[in-house]
Amino acid sequence: MQIYFSVGEASGDEHTAMLIRELKSRNPDCDCVGYGGEEMEAAGCRIIFPLTTMAVMGIVKVLPMIGKFFRLAFQADRYFREHKPDAVVLVDFPGFNWWIAHYAKKAGIPVYYYMPPQLWAWGSWRVKRIQKNVDHVLSGLSFETEWYRQRGVETTFVGHPFFEEVASHPVGEQTISELRNGTEKVIGLLPGSRKMELSMNWPVMLEIVDKISTLHPQCRFIVANHKPHHREFCEQKLQEYGKPLPITFEVGRTSEVIEAVDCCLMVSGSVSLELLARKTPAVVLYKGGWVMGLITAVVIRCKYITLPNLISGRELLPEFPFINSNKKPVASMTAIFDRWLSNPEELNAVRQELADLADEIAESRASHETAEFLLKRLASPQTERKAA
Repeated sequence: MQIYFSVGEASGDEHTAMLIRELKSRNPDCDCVGYGGEEMEAAGCRIIFPLTTMAVMGIVKVLPMIGKFFRLAFQADRYFREHKPDAVVLVDFPGFNWWIAHYAKKAGIPVYYYMPPQLWAWGSWRVKRIQKNVDHVLSGLSFETEWYRQRGVETTFVGHPFFEEVASHPVGEQTISELRNGTEKVIGLLPGSRKMELSMNWPVMLEIVDKISTLHPQCRFIVANHKPHHREFCEQKLQEYGKPLPITFEVGRTSEVIEAVDCCLMVSGSVSLELLARKTPAVVLYKGGWVMGLITAVVIRCKYITLPNLISGRELLPEFPFINSNKKPVASMTAIFDRWLSNPEELNAVRQELADLADEIAESRASHETAEFLLKRLASPQTERKAA
């Protein structure tokens, strides 16, 4: 049995690695291959191209890479025709994965979308592509499952892998103590993993850190970077900022940082679900370019940009998307942190709201349920082919 994966995001790389380990534990002969990242490769997937290195957002950033994306899509098309994998599994990254789905269906290969794009939030007309080229959606959110089903898409709720990762990755008191290092007040900084996210949002974070440090000199900040080159970028910009700030860096320890700190300042992304699962309050920011701002104004059809807020229908995590001057959003975000650090009761109230929501929706068997679904779904045609 061979399953072809197409994964373009850092978080998707981690989620899919867990799924691959689950598949191989049940079927050691399952051959996993495709586009992905280092985590998938470590789990036993043959990576044809490290697609996670091309994760960007915004048309201005994507345009120079269009040729490369098309070459990779054509390469997948050729692979499907020559090797005929038993299934293609897509994980988020819709702009590119629409083409992968198209070529897989053209080759007669069943297509499954694990952690599908958030079409209910923006660009809902794209559901036609799911209807045309995807056989089954494996959804991590119950309301998302219902949304796809209402539009005639075969969908199964499997739970979200972030909850699974939290359940399988508890953070001990010793680690928390080590990270806090005796500091009374600690804020985590999650600047994202895409190049554009870092370049647009990290300088804004530095401004906020500067202002909070003036109001709360005893506060310390821990940056959770995904990869070493992300840390190098952030450290360089910190040096260029020209002012010493109480910031330390951790690479590959995002879960530990989220668990250890009092609250976080984060760039909007799916990691907000881990914050929810670990009951860590956060302020969410997202500074984009003007082109992205114009597109967003046209296609966004939901009130919030952060998943816990969308799930709850209210602003549990204060969020600040903007495209222009930093001054007003920086002042507003600083004021929230000032209140949280000055009034522990207010911070604890947010933490309790997150805990209540997490208890309602947390499902921690995403990889188990997805692996079971895929192997059962693929077993029948595999058996028939061997018998023939």
